[in-house]
Order: sequence, then C-alpha cells, then structure tokens
Amino acid sequence: MLAYEVVGPASAPVLVLGSSLGTTRAMWAPQMAALRAGFRIVAFDHRGHGGSPVPPGPYSIEDLGRDVLALLDHLGLERVHYAGLSLGGMVGMWLAAHAPARIDRLALLCTAAHLPPASGWHQRAATVRAEGMGVLADASLARWFTPAFPPDEAAAFAKTLVALDPGGYASCCEAIAGMDLRPVLDRITAPTLVVAGDADPATPPAQAQAIVDGIGPGATLVVLPDAAHLASVERAEQVTDLLRRHLTPG
Repeated sequence: MLAYEVVGPASAPVLVLGSSLGTTRAMWAPQMAALRAGFRIVAFDHRGHGGSPVPPGPYSIEDLGRDVLALLDHLGLERVHYAGLSLGGMVGMWLAAHAPARIDRLALLCTAAHLPPASGWHQRAATVRAEGMGVLADASLARWFTPAFPPDEAAAFAKTLVALDPGGYASCCEAIAGMDLRPVLDRITAPTLVVAGDADPATPPAQAQAIVDGIGPGATLVVLPDAAHLASVERAEQVTDLLRRHLTPG
C-alpha cells in the first residue's frame, strides 16, 4: 500500500495529489494548506518514493496507476478529482484513460504523454544504481526551478531527492522510458486542465500542447510565466488558483 495522508473535511469533494519523480507528497504543501478547507485531500508517495514500499523493478506506468487504484479502493473512494505533476501527471493520464469512472476532473501539470529517448532514462537509472542519488542533485534542481528561486528552498528539495531509495527511483525512470500514453489520450473524458511552465526544460509547453491536442475539446492549456518544472512550488499561488477554479466550476 502506498504511503499517504488525508486532510480536509470528510464531507468535501476528494482531490488526489500525485507528485513528481524525485519528490514526495510534501511537494504539494502549498496547495494542501490552501485547498484543504474546500477539499478532502489525499496526497500519496509513488512506489519507491518517500514512505511508500520499494518493490523490485522495473516498473511501468500501469503499475504506478494500479497502485493509486488500490489506494482508492482501500479508502473506499469511487470517484475523485486528480491533480498530478510530472510523473504524477503521467499516472493521472493513465488513470483517466483506463479507469475513467474513477476520475471526475483532471489536472495535469508539467508533464508529458511520451518522453523519449528511452535510452536517457535507462542511463539515468543505471547511474543512480551505480553511484547513488547524490549524483543527480545539481541537474535536478536546474530542471525544477528557475535561477530566481531561493537557493535555501531548493536545497530542501535536494535533501529529499538524495534521501530516496536509488532502486525505487531508477525503476520509476524505467517506467517513464517505457511510457507512451499518446494512443489513449482520446479516451480521457474528464474535463482536463493542462499547465506548463514557460521555462520548464524537462516537459516544455510543446509537451503540454500535445496532451491537449490528444485529449481534444475537453482539455485546456495554461502556460505559466517564469516557471520551471516544479511550477506548483515556484508559482504556488497561481497553481492553487488554477486548481481551485478548475475543480469548482461555476
């Protein structure tokens, strides 16, 4: 069972939050603090991350998606809103395409439906298995935040990254290497908000536009200025406002 936490009123609509590769559910702290009054929030750690188990790899996006379905079943949740960033967004697309009855409204942040070349992900997996997580810290922070982001706050994310289990992280890299959700995007019927950071080198706005094009008329794109990959952290207020408006239409 995935590690998770639940906050907010028991009677409120449920919002499930999926974090990025290399972070934990703590990534969503700004949104949880702001949204907990109006939503019952379930934030989880992907397998291999945070407090979740680290089963032997390699993993697939289907494996990660079925982990979330098992969590929903465990909590007795039939239908939820879902917001995911990066790897969390990839899982969200899988869920909305393969278990559409479980997803009411969907938000996809700084993510991609296909992220080649696979060789790059396999090389990253091999590197961390051989050398540990510390080798990734500088490059990861450069992707996650713009140069204007406070260094002390970025350092806290680096600390989380280097504490992760290398095998779990590597197996999630292999899940991304094998992922191609483009053929199933048109199965997504949930109203979908797609958010990109204009300075995101990992999943640039073109990747977000491809998701919108694949889903069709039910998807809307917003590009945030001066935001890199962890836009929910760097542009927390804007992301919170976008989520609130998307998840509570009218």
